[in-house]
Amino acid sequence: MCAKKHDLIHDTSHISYETLLEGNKKFIANAIEEDPDYFTKLANGQKPPILWIGCADSRVPANQITNTKPGEIFVHRNIANMVIHSDMNMLSVLDYAVNVLQVKHVIVTGHYGCGGVIASMSNQQFGLIDNWLCHIKDVYRLHASKLDLIENEKERADKLVEYNVVENVYNLCKTSIVQNAWSKGQQLGVHGWVYSIETGVIKDMNVSTYNNQNMGEVFKFK
Repeated sequence: MCAKKHDLIHDTSHISYETLLEGNKKFIANAIEEDPDYFTKLANGQKPPILWIGCADSRVPANQITNTKPGEIFVHRNIANMVIHSDMNMLSVLDYAVNVLQVKHVIVTGHYGCGGVIASMSNQQFGLIDNWLCHIKDVYRLHASKLDLIENEKERADKLVEYNVVENVYNLCKTSIVQNAWSKGQQLGVHGWVYSIETGVIKDMNVSTYNNQNMGEVFKFK
């Protein structure tokens, strides 16, 4: 017998406000059992080598899918992992990560099946978020000649997810924060990944860069 669609969705009905607090107690007990000094070490400060700019989707937790621990990845998340030059939240996180924490890598990580990307492909209005989705629509516009050739809607959405990551890596490189770090000789790599929720595999989009040499001249700061 075929499973119904709702049967395939992870059951979260058991999660409540109270279960979160109980979960915290279990987390503390397990952490201390494994390492009695766990929280003492964490409280001493953070020096993560990675800034992760990812989607707010609850199924894409940075530490779990990279098998890293608290303190090893500095994380910023928003709808569809966007790097928007007027977003003071993102810019503040980026500035702190690059100039204070001195991270070595910034990774823009999207994921297939992204609701924000899929929503941007429609003509439907969703509310306030429409203003945010316009940035993804601009990505579609840039690559429309290729995207419009893809008849399968899921495949077209997956390709837009990839293009969205690539364009936001480029947007990241255009920020004065990243370019100033490069001009000072700071070791900083910018990368783009796409995560598959269906398989758990991360795809490297092979757009890594460590300087502004591949950028258009108009975007380069002197």
